[in-house]
Order: sequence, then structure tokens, then C-alpha cells
Amino acid sequence: MTDDLLGRHRAVLPDWLALYYEDPLEITHGEGRHVWDARGNRYLDFFGGILTTMTAHALPEVTKAVSEQAGRIIHSSTLYLNRPMVELAERIAQLSGIPDARVFFTTSGTEANDTALLLATTYRRSNTIMAMRNSYHGRSFSSVGITGNRGWSPTSLSPLQTLYVHGGVRTRGPYASLSDDGFIAACVDDLVDLLGHTRAPAALIAEPIQGVGGFTSPPDGLYAAFREVLHERGILWIADEVQTGWGRTGEHFWGWQAHGQNGPPDIMTFAKGIGNGMSIGGVVARSEIMNCLDSNSISTFGGTQITMAAGLANLNYLLEHDLQGNSRRVGGLLIERLRAAAAQVPAVREVRGRGLMIGIEITKPGTDEADPQAAAAVLEAAREGGLLIGKGGGHNTSSLRVAPPLSLNVAEAEEGAAILENALRSIQ
Repeated sequence: MTDDLLGRHRAVLPDWLALYYEDPLEITHGEGRHVWDARGNRYLDFFGGILTTMTAHALPEVTKAVSEQAGRIIHSSTLYLNRPMVELAERIAQLSGIPDARVFFTTSGTEANDTALLLATTYRRSNTIMAMRNSYHGRSFSSVGITGNRGWSPTSLSPLQTLYVHGGVRTRGPYASLSDDGFIAACVDDLVDLLGHTRAPAALIAEPIQGVGGFTSPPDGLYAAFREVLHERGILWIADEVQTGWGRTGEHFWGWQAHGQNGPPDIMTFAKGIGNGMSIGGVVARSEIMNCLDSNSISTFGGTQITMAAGLANLNYLLEHDLQGNSRRVGGLLIERLRAAAAQVPAVREVRGRGLMIGIEITKPGTDEADPQAAAAVLEAAREGGLLIGKGGGHNTSSLRVAPPLSLNVAEAEEGAAILENALRSIQ
């Protein structure tokens, strides 16, 4: 029973391992855009295991690929030639937009960002990293050290010197009142000023849309303007595409492409959705950067055959069914539906995002003050209505996160929006 499982969970797992809901949920199975709990309740899934079930639950093409690969060999490590790993690397290198790209597979987004930091600091011979305020990049020692979101940074100890840059949050902070062009100009001026007061950093790492931070983003073009400043000084740009990649934003395949006027990033990280639940992360970089390490390195579990088979099948399905286009179309309808509903709820400060990556910021009515209790109440009410969503936020904010599988159809979008509208109205 779920109650017994909760007690067992608390007895053997860390106190800081968070669970959603006052009555935590055990999900037992899923199909399409729906999941079921241990009590038989059915839910429309608008969070996908934190943006990880990217195409659909129990997608036949992926489960078949996993089953067939498991019947051959599951794992051998990177010490041996691995056909599925080479095939997926070829596809990702081509899709990345990075010239002469090399791909290294990991088991998570955290490990991917950790690897990107290793490459950048080694290539540049600098342990100084610039990161965005309100950012999140993982839970390893180095990625925690660059995370700009206090709620997800449990220690100030770090192997890196981290400098935080303005720009990741458009509607808060000292430049919020400016026009988009003015906002970009002010952030660039701040970056230039910051670089005048420090030794040359190795890189700037940035999420095109901040995930854990509440799906916040700058105006399109900010990172292109940043890249121009960085390129003049030889500083690398790392695009953290762990949450924004694979067409989720609808308008672009990668989040960085909204800022790509000055070319692709030097390094790009990915994870989450590519495996559709299997543990895949990775790094793409120009060959001169990827090959800068002068010691041996392997990955025991990164690129293992069974996860690569899943990734290939999942990527093929996504491209063949134009799920990026579906994200643009259905996501556009969903965000407009949610904005219309939120306009009647004073506690909603902003509905933002693009494609199927939508954030709803909750504040105390008439103020900019975060209201985490109200956000938690909406989360609970949505669940009671049969809808699973996420939450996040930084910069003293409370945000709900909406990120369904990219195969979401219009009827499901309407159904989820109606449930969420009722949940929002319940906090008035």
C-alpha cells in the first residue's frame, strides 16, 4: 500500500529527498499522456517526470527498442565499440548545429553539465565560471557551485569561482522596467563591466529558458549579444539544453536558437527528454574543446547500449511525427487558454513560456511577493482534479510548471487547462 511505502521511504531515504503532495503519490504505470497511481486513479500528466517523458508514456517504438536491445546485450561500457552509441552521436552531432562536433554521453543532466565545466576550465585554463542568476544546473559538487538559485544550492563550497550575471529573468530585477532592447543593452553593459573586474573566465553557462527557476527567460537575442562579447575575449558559451532541447519550445529545436544570430554555442549539454525516461545525458562540443583533456577518461554507464537504443527510437519518433511542430501548435493554444483563465485570478502575476514549456507565477494578490502556500494549494487542487503539474521558482518567486509530453493533443490540452483553471480559482 502507498501509506506503507511512504513510511519505508522515510525510514531509508534522505530527509531532503522531496516528495510532491501532502499525500505522496506512487505512480505505477502510464500510457500516452496519462499515468495511474497505486489506488487506480488516472491523471493527465503535464510534467512528464520533470520534462523527461518527452514523447509519450509506454511509447511502443521505445519499449520495443529497449526490449530488443535487452535481448542482445544491455551494457559493455565505453571501452568497446558500441554501434547504438555511435549512431545516436552521429544524429545529435548533426542536429546540434555545432561544427566538427563531438558527443560524449553521460547518465544525467547534472553529469553533462559537470563534464562541460571540466572541458571549459581545462580548455581555458581558468576555474572562473559565469552563470545566470536564478539558474539551476544540477546536484553535483561543481554544478551546485554554479547554481544561482538559493533553494537548490545547499553549500557555498565549490571548486569554482562563480560570477553571476543579470538577464535570465525578464520581469524582475533592476532592468525589468526597460524595453526588450533596453533590457538587453543593460545586461550587456553589466557583463562588460563584470569582465573588467575579474580574471578571464572560462565560460558562461546559461539555460535558454530557466527550468527549476520557473520557466523564466530573457528577450530573444540576449545570449547572441552576450556571445559577441564573450567571443571577442575567447570566453566559451555553454548552452544548458537539459530542459529546453528537442523541440519543446516549439519555435526552435534547441533553446539557444532563439539567440543564435552569432552562431551556435561552443558547448551544449542535453539530457531528460531524449531518453523518454531512460538515463541519458550528454555534451556536444567542437572537437578542439572536447579533445582538450590530456588524461584517460571513460564512462561506465554513459552511452550504454540499452539507453542508446531507447534514445534512437525516441528521437526517430519525435522527428518523424514533427513533435516540435506539435509543441508549437498545441503549446500556443494551451498558453493562450491559460492566460485567459489566469486573467481572472489576482494571485497569478504572469503566465510565460513558449511551446510546451509554460510557467505560471503565483504571488500574493496586488503584490510581487511570492506565495508558496498558494502555489502548493494549486498543485494539490490540480491533482484532485486529475492533473499532475510541477512547481519551481527562484528570485523569491513561486511558479507552477507545465510541461506535458510533446505528443499532447488539443483535446488533452483543453482538458488540462480546464482542470488548472479550476485549481487556480480555488485559491481565491
